Amino acid sequence: MQRVVSRTFGVFMLLSASAWAVEPVSQTTPIPQAQPVANQPSSPSQNNASTTQVTKTNQSAPLVEPNSPAQLAQKKAEDDLKMKTLVKNQEVRMQQLEKANLDALAQNQALQLKNDNLGVQVQVLQSERTAQLFMYGAATLAIGVILGFVLAGYIYTKRRRQW
Repeated sequence: MQRVVSRTFGVFMLLSASAWAVEPVSQTTPIPQAQPVANQPSSPSQNNASTTQVTKTNQSAPLVEPNSPAQLAQKKAEDDLKMKTLVKNQEVRMQQLEKANLDALAQNQALQLKNDNLGVQVQVLQSERTAQLFMYGAATLAIGVILGFVLAGYIYTKRRRQW
């Protein structure tokens, strides 16, 4: 039973590994540049059908030099157009960044002002708390002094009566 499972697992791994090795087929096929048929090397492994198909393809495409002035001008125009769109996009992004920066600066200033106000409120509350504790201490001391005089007077009068 163990052999069957291991072999089945091995076959499965082989099949899955080969499935991942397959390259995806692209939907668009590039158009080959026209080259004279005489420049193509012929090998014995090619069959006649593919050679005639390549020949027909080469005959239908016009012969164009790869670096002709027309192609260079077209490529330069395309590059200029790409550069203009890139610059335009960057200008738009820069304006958006400047606007976002101004918004952030305004929000930062508002938050700093709010922070300063809260700091002042904290200081006021701390000083009020200190004053309140001072008043509680003064009231406690006054009550203690009054209680001391009352008790001292009571004790003094009580001793006087005993004589």
